[in-house]
Amino acid sequence: MAFLIYLTYTPGVLKHLKLKRMPGIVIAIIVSFMRLWFSAAKIRALSENSLSWLASFRVMLSWDFTSSITPSTIGGAPMATYAMTKEGFNVGQSTAIILYSVLLDQLWFALAVPILLISGIFFEVVPNNTGMVGHVSMAMLYIGLLSYAGLMAYGVLKNPNAIKKVVNFLFKLPLLRRWREPVSKETDNLVEYSHELRQKPNSFLLKTFFLSTMSWLCRIALPTIVVLSLLPADVILSALRSLAMNLAFLIMPTPGGSGGVEGLFAIFQGPLIDRKAFIGLAVFAWRIISYYITVGLGMMATTWYINRSVVELKSDKKDSRETLESDISSPDSIS
Repeated sequence: MAFLIYLTYTPGVLKHLKLKRMPGIVIAIIVSFMRLWFSAAKIRALSENSLSWLASFRVMLSWDFTSSITPSTIGGAPMATYAMTKEGFNVGQSTAIILYSVLLDQLWFALAVPILLISGIFFEVVPNNTGMVGHVSMAMLYIGLLSYAGLMAYGVLKNPNAIKKVVNFLFKLPLLRRWREPVSKETDNLVEYSHELRQKPNSFLLKTFFLSTMSWLCRIALPTIVVLSLLPADVILSALRSLAMNLAFLIMPTPGGSGGVEGLFAIFQGPLIDRKAFIGLAVFAWRIISYYITVGLGMMATTWYINRSVVELKSDKKDSRETLESDISSPDSIS
């Protein structure tokens, strides 16, 4: 981000900012919080409202935080599963809920790909300045997302036993073998809860898919809103490019996509910004709103779970020590 600002910033550029466009930044912040609300509502709906609203936000924020500090290809699903267990769900149920949530995202990606392909006929969705490499990379990304969505749908909706077999196979490995028995029990819970989710009415799937879609639409709208808060731009093309670059973010190998996502923003949205000096400013505003606010809130949520684990561990040790002291001091023990 600093590199982009250094390359694009020119003295006096702030004089060209129009105050009438500044409310766009406020709208972007509101949309960012709307994304969090839709994401939390999806988790709560998948738990059949067993999670309170506060707990749903904690799970979602810890998920986002972990995604922000790990490579995008890893994501925060493992942390979200852990957070669900701290909210009272067993590992199998937590895993099934998080897998179902990931599946809903994949279904949205599968819907987004044909939208981009059809739009590409009429709009320059992938900028020509990316060359053949950019177009081939996006095509491979589309194929990868569709393939992964198909595998997720098969594993979660059609044959959860396949997931169980893969997990059980992995825990036969020497380093993981000692956890094989408890993991086997949890995979049984996963399969059982997956079957329960499959038996839900169509309205359940439609509701959760709607919440997932709205969350992603808010995420996609943010770059366009930020750009429009600085300068006029082609709204439709900006939104389509935002969709394309958000899909590309999924394969960034750096923590939170740092470095890569800023570059993609400049490549996809930069040509739509007339004043090149505003590119770095747009990236800065967008990353603060979409990334650093989430990191701050997510850090608090994740720390809450870590502190709770520490307290539980200390409590267990204290109970064990008191039980041991009681056994030692009992007459039977003395005799």
